[in-house]
Amino acid sequence: MALTVSVFVFFAAVTFAVVMFFTRPSASSRAVGRRLARVRTAGQGVVHNEDGAAEFLKQTILSEIKWLNKLLEGWGTAHKISLLLAQAESSWSVSTVLFASALLGLMGFSIVRFWIVDLIPGLIAGILAVALPILVLRAKRARRLTKFNQKLPDALDLIARALRAGHSIGAAIEIVAEEGVEPLRSEFGEVYKQQNFGIPQRDALLQLGRRVPSADLQIVITAMLVQKETGGNLVDILDRTTAVLRDRVRIQGELRIHTAQGRLTGWILCLLPVVMFCLISVANPGYTDVLIHDPVGRKLTYTGIGMMVMGGLLIRKIVRIKV
Repeated sequence: MALTVSVFVFFAAVTFAVVMFFTRPSASSRAVGRRLARVRTAGQGVVHNEDGAAEFLKQTILSEIKWLNKLLEGWGTAHKISLLLAQAESSWSVSTVLFASALLGLMGFSIVRFWIVDLIPGLIAGILAVALPILVLRAKRARRLTKFNQKLPDALDLIARALRAGHSIGAAIEIVAEEGVEPLRSEFGEVYKQQNFGIPQRDALLQLGRRVPSADLQIVITAMLVQKETGGNLVDILDRTTAVLRDRVRIQGELRIHTAQGRLTGWILCLLPVVMFCLISVANPGYTDVLIHDPVGRKLTYTGIGMMVMGGLLIRKIVRIKV
């Protein structure tokens, strides 16, 4: 009896060992398991942005220098700059923007300080020079958003036609990612990839709205999410939304035409004193020295520049009409 039990235990142990050997996880499976364990430790695998949308934990390199990258990871402004770079579709890095801002600020302060004795103009010039890379990125983002808004109605028409043909919303988004134009192709392609990775459609759309801060896109996302939660004919909703967006684009174009004279007037009034100052200085050297070297002249110059800035901002406020 004891021999029978021993043989049974031996064969059971051998069988269990053979099964464990052939069913053990591979090296890639173990690597995936370690990665998931790190994700769970960092925050249960998902982080939530300020909009409440879930995002994958992915490493965002803020700088190629390791110690600088670790330093920037704890700085909130660096992440805002990183988001601005993504929205502007720029190849710069956060460290490049910061280094360029510091260098331009130092150069602007040094140049103005060399020509003007007072400290305040140098500081103002340095601050403006520091903000120059950010202004360039914001201008690139604005151009990209304008192009995105102009092509968005066509993409919605493509989605509506795909839905009428019997495709799912995920397949319709894939069609836009394949046949659309930039920048819609890359953005909708990212939404399709995230859905394939398992992110819910709602979260993928909210992340799209975070990457592309467009009021038109927010209307589309809101309409799609409301339809998903309450039901209804999505094709009809997209058709109505497309008509609204096309009307918005048309009205914005008409407003730019009607406000062109005001914008041109603002540019002329702001640039004319500077141009005249340079031309007079070239034509008659020394004639404008009183505005630079005399204390009263410098005060008058600062007052005039301040009034020009205030006038330019006021004209900009008047001609900017939101639709």
